[in-house]
Amino acid sequence: MSGFRLVEVELSSAPAPIALAANEKGVGLIVRRRGRPVGFAMLDAEPGSQIPAEVVARLATSASAEAVVADALRDELVSATPKAALPTVSIAICTHDRTDGLLRCLTSIARMRDGSSHGDRLIEVLVVDNAPSTPATRDAVTGMPGVRYVLERKTGLDFARNCAWQSATGDVVAYLDDDVVVDAGWLDGMMRALANNPDASAITGLVLPYTLADEAHVLFEKRGGFRRGFLPLRWRGREHSYDRIYPLGSGIFGAGANMAIRRDVLAALGGFDEALDTGAPLPGGGDLDIFYRVLRAGHALVYEPGMAVRHEHRSSVEGLRRQYYTWGLGFFAFLGKVWETEPEERAKIRLLAKWWAIDIARTVRRRFGKTDPTPVEMSFSELSGGLEGAMGEYRRSRRRVAEIRRRGR
Repeated sequence: MSGFRLVEVELSSAPAPIALAANEKGVGLIVRRRGRPVGFAMLDAEPGSQIPAEVVARLATSASAEAVVADALRDELVSATPKAALPTVSIAICTHDRTDGLLRCLTSIARMRDGSSHGDRLIEVLVVDNAPSTPATRDAVTGMPGVRYVLERKTGLDFARNCAWQSATGDVVAYLDDDVVVDAGWLDGMMRALANNPDASAITGLVLPYTLADEAHVLFEKRGGFRRGFLPLRWRGREHSYDRIYPLGSGIFGAGANMAIRRDVLAALGGFDEALDTGAPLPGGGDLDIFYRVLRAGHALVYEPGMAVRHEHRSSVEGLRRQYYTWGLGFFAFLGKVWETEPEERAKIRLLAKWWAIDIARTVRRRFGKTDPTPVEMSFSELSGGLEGAMGEYRRSRRRVAEIRRRGR
C-alpha cells in the first residue's frame, strides 16, 4: 500500500476533481464549513486515476451531514459571551530533541493567534525542554516573540507537563504535542467551548492527520486515528447512567496531543502522575489518568471539534506497531494504578479488561474476514503491551521514577 492524497474541501465552494499521482492509492478529505472542520472521509482509488467532482461532493456531504446541522444550530442558538468573562490561556509544548517539528508547531500557533478574534486570550507559549541532550531547542526558541523557554531536567513527559502548569500564568494550560500543526480556528474553538460550558475544567480537541503520504498513516486513519468525531461532547462527574465502566474508559474523551486543563484544577489534583507517560519504557497513560481524575473529582470535561490540530503520525509500519504496543502498555499501567489505589473500582476494571480483550479478538476476526484494515500484528502488539502492563508495570514505573527524582534527571 502507498499513501493517499490529503485534500481539504470547503462546503461553501463547489469541489474540484482530484487527480491522484502514480503512488497514491486513494484520497482523504478534511471537510470544512466556514473554515471549521465538520467531517473526514477516505476513499480507495486506482493510482494515477481522477476522482470526479461529483464523487468528491457526495463523499464530503455524507461525511459531514450530522456535524453541519449541529454546527449551524450552535451558530443560531448560542449567544455571545463577553471576552472579559473568558479565561486566559497558556500553551505548553513539552519537547525532547525534536526542533524541526517544534518550530513548525510554533509557526502555526503564531499564525493562528494573529488570525483569531480571541488572540488576546492567549498570553504565552511555553516550550518545556525535557532532559535535552543538546542546547538546540533552547537556541532555536530564544528570542521568539511570545515564547518562553523552560528547562525540565527530569526525564519524562509528565515531569514536563507538571513543570508547564507550575510555570504558566494563564487560567487554562493547553498541552500540544510538538508534532502537531494548530488549525486556524483552534483558539476560537476553545473559547466557543468555554463560552458554552463555563464550568468545564478540561477540554480536548479534534486530532486530524497532517499527511497521509505513507502506508502507516493510511492504516492508522482507517482504524480511526486519534479522531473522536465532529460533534461537541460533554461529560461531568464520576458516574454515568448508561456506561458501566465510566470513567475508566478514558480514551473516549480525547488525546493528550491536544488537551487543555484549568490550572487551578491541576493544582488541586496534584498535577499529572509522573509514573505515567515517562518515555521509554512507559510512553503512555498520563492523559488517560488525568482525564479520569478530572471526572472522578466531579468536574466537567468537554470535547470540542473546533479546537483542532493536525498530527504527524508514525511514518513506518514498525513505528505504528510499536505505538499499538505502547497503547496497551500505558492503558493497563493506568488501570494498574486504579486497581491499587481504588479497590472499589476493581469490578469496573475487570469488566473493562474483558471488553478490551473481546474487542481485540473481534478486530482480528474482522481482519481475517477482510472487513477491518488493522494488520493482525498490530492487534497482537496491543495485546502484548496490555499483558505486560497488567503484570505490575505501574509499580515498576514508580520505582524508576523514584530513582529519576533521586538523580534529578
